[in-house]
Amino acid sequence: MKITGYELFFVEPRWLFLRVDTDEGISGWGEPIVEGKAHTVAKAVEEMFDYLTGQDPARIEEHWQMLAKGGFYRGGPVLSSALAGIDQALWDIAGKTHGVPVHQLLGGHVRDRVRIYGWLYGSTPEELAESAAGQVAKGLTAVKMNPCEQLEPLATPAAIAAIVDRVTAVREAIGPDRDLALDFHGRFSGAMSRRVLPYLEPLLPMFVEEPVLPEFTRDLGSVVRSTSIPIATGERLFSRWDFRDVLADGIAVAQPDISHAGGISETRRIAALAETYDVLVAPHCPLGPIALAASLQLDFAVPNFLIQEQSLGIGYGDSSGLLGYLLDSSPFEVRDGYIDRLTAPGLGVTIDEAVVREAASRGHRWRNPVWRNADGSLASW
Repeated sequence: MKITGYELFFVEPRWLFLRVDTDEGISGWGEPIVEGKAHTVAKAVEEMFDYLTGQDPARIEEHWQMLAKGGFYRGGPVLSSALAGIDQALWDIAGKTHGVPVHQLLGGHVRDRVRIYGWLYGSTPEELAESAAGQVAKGLTAVKMNPCEQLEPLATPAAIAAIVDRVTAVREAIGPDRDLALDFHGRFSGAMSRRVLPYLEPLLPMFVEEPVLPEFTRDLGSVVRSTSIPIATGERLFSRWDFRDVLADGIAVAQPDISHAGGISETRRIAALAETYDVLVAPHCPLGPIALAASLQLDFAVPNFLIQEQSLGIGYGDSSGLLGYLLDSSPFEVRDGYIDRLTAPGLGVTIDEAVVREAASRGHRWRNPVWRNADGSLASW
């Protein structure tokens, strides 16, 4: 079997799909994307196919090594994300070739279903509590929220009190038998995180995510040591080498993104490395159906998996935005807060190419919001 070509699709709300074709009529799908830089990543994919066209798609590890290390410049979000989408597609082809789901090729499943969490929306404690009640009504056993919007580097006591009020309202809405995760989203300075975390400890969050920006990961250890709350990070780390220091610093949860961190191949290695530090894995995935399917395939095979993020109703597109690109959405059916093991070959989902092509005819040029502090200086979104 040989790789004969590929096609890229810019689809709403902010995604990039890749189809890789072979001379035996088997195609694989992947999501190579940096949100807000879709066209940049697409060019990187295009360049990588100068090497891939004509190659045997079954040599996944050889192609990963070549695309990751064969050039003088390595790593970073763009190259790693381009590679990630290609890697997903090659695993999809491999599973379809052998007639098995990808997790079987990774050593078989170690769990029968994957726990997921849902996002909360709103600005006030009342709005967030109502959103949480809605997720509970859907049967979810865990939710995640941003405890604030734009935040000054050292915010006022009133701003801190507002953060605590929001989180308290959600904890009261979901009760003690469900989990609540908090995403600081790099909006907090290290000092601000250390200041706020003690006030949140009585509310027992499952974890706090990205309490510092990725450029300050060398300071993450001080945040870990300042609180009893489990600390999570990793959506803006792109390789096992990027994860080495944060694992040693004592994080509790690693969050590699299968569309950014080198695909299924590298994310599996990151999970194995995390296991040696007694660290759990909760893959980051605010993306489309291909990335979610790839994440789930990994989740079924990884012993130290915790919980899966998913984009059903994530806020920048309703559920149909994700499910509408599938011929059959039943593989993503949620029962009691879990998704059952995917059993179809490859990534386990079938893309509706007609719908994808129609969406790609519109395309997108999504960009993230730009926030400013009170003095006009740039703030972290």
